[in-house]
Amino acid sequence: MCRSYTASMNAQIQRWQLLLRAILALATLVGCWRSGAPGLGLLLAAAVFWLYGLGMLMIFAWLPRLNIGLPPPGRLQLLRAWWHELIACERVFAWQQPFAAQRYADFLPTNSSDNNRGQRGVLLLHGFTCNRGVWNRWMERLRAHGHPHIALTLEPAYGSIDAYVAQIEAAVQTLEQRYGQPPVIVGHSMGGLAARAWWRRHGQAGRIHRFLTLGTPHAGTLMARFGATLNARQMRRQSRWLSELAAHEATASSAQQSQDFAARFDCYFSRCDQIVCPADTAVLPGSQAIEVVGSGHLALVFQPTILADLLHLLERPTTA
Repeated sequence: MCRSYTASMNAQIQRWQLLLRAILALATLVGCWRSGAPGLGLLLAAAVFWLYGLGMLMIFAWLPRLNIGLPPPGRLQLLRAWWHELIACERVFAWQQPFAAQRYADFLPTNSSDNNRGQRGVLLLHGFTCNRGVWNRWMERLRAHGHPHIALTLEPAYGSIDAYVAQIEAAVQTLEQRYGQPPVIVGHSMGGLAARAWWRRHGQAGRIHRFLTLGTPHAGTLMARFGATLNARQMRRQSRWLSELAAHEATASSAQQSQDFAARFDCYFSRCDQIVCPADTAVLPGSQAIEVVGSGHLALVFQPTILADLLHLLERPTTA
């Protein structure tokens, strides 16, 4: 199946951000070059272009103090995590999302010869300030293995997380109706909370086979205090929105059903996650907690073990 996509708000913003970084770096280089210091100009231009990386390094250095009660990662591990996170950020925010978000269309085979009836579909939900382009590698691998999937761009980009529920419901219905099996939802960061918001409104026993969340701030994150948008405020520690969401899950139908809901979650977290901290806030109580050692927040999307876990899950016999 092919869809026609327009550039998302996030894609447009990231194109302008990349252009601004390039202009500032070039202006720095030209200024130093004219002053007879081309070597210094190259150094300063690189520093200007990757200034956000230096700020991110400071956050990584503070992680042992933010993750109170958890064994701190070593300095070398934090440094490696920062480096891989910087690479992941450049890959995602300088290419995949601003320019290649539509590289891979949703894969929804309909030809009966594909023997697709009975397959289990996958719904991919991105995080804050992201779009479907973050899942390009996942879409490529899922298609190669013949697994149907939909990757949404959740909009409005900076609205309420509840505003994404209708998009998610439409995608879940598509996967249910085409393949006759409850799908798997994979959510990175805010995407995992969007899945929970969807469940609050539309969740019923048997609709979802498994939830995989990667660095999702199930109990909020300290870093959200620096965000002014509505969905960022909803992800703050002890926010009213998160409290109401947790209260609904705890009292929905019966205590046993609530427990079954949380037990369908595999929550991947990392003590080197510079966005969701303390790190244990990425674990939903009652879920399966899986630590990914030495991974930054965005780099979780590029961890081969997580994608391998999903592929293994999809290859199991399709029983609801």
